[in-house]
Amino acid sequence: MTLVLIGFMGAGKTTVGNVLANKTATKQIDLDQCIVDKIGMPISEYFDEHGEEAFRELETTMLKNFLNTSGILSPGGGVILKEENQALLKEQATVVYLQTDLDELLRRIDQDTTNYRPLLHNKTIEEVKDIFLPRIPIYEEIADHIIDTTNKTPEEIADVILELVGD
Repeated sequence: MTLVLIGFMGAGKTTVGNVLANKTATKQIDLDQCIVDKIGMPISEYFDEHGEEAFRELETTMLKNFLNTSGILSPGGGVILKEENQALLKEQATVVYLQTDLDELLRRIDQDTTNYRPLLHNKTIEEVKDIFLPRIPIYEEIADHIIDTTNKTPEEIADVILELVGD
């Protein structure tokens, strides 16, 4: 089974995916990290050199490759922007939306010193809302399960997921 965690950047997809992988003795695949490994540069640099559209095409190719893999898949928050990816996710995986309110996402992103997020660089809160809000109905439509992650630890979220999808 492929379990895919979706949600906006900062929702905890990779962190929760790692916890789930440990609890279920399976592998966790961070799609963005796989893309970085393939292209040999940070995603932000790829965005600058090739643009978002080229990145989304590469992301779709990688998504197709990994949907045939059993385990936990954590794609980037924008993977749902392409209709092709929406269909792939709905048809080929169990999808869990890690729902998080914007204030909590902004707090987490601000505290994350590891990941640079090109779509949020130099953006006002209003501009971030303009990116975030249109994605919500897409996340909700694709998801088999929706989990509110606000005020929950990654371990608590993983336990809720395991209750919903079984282990």
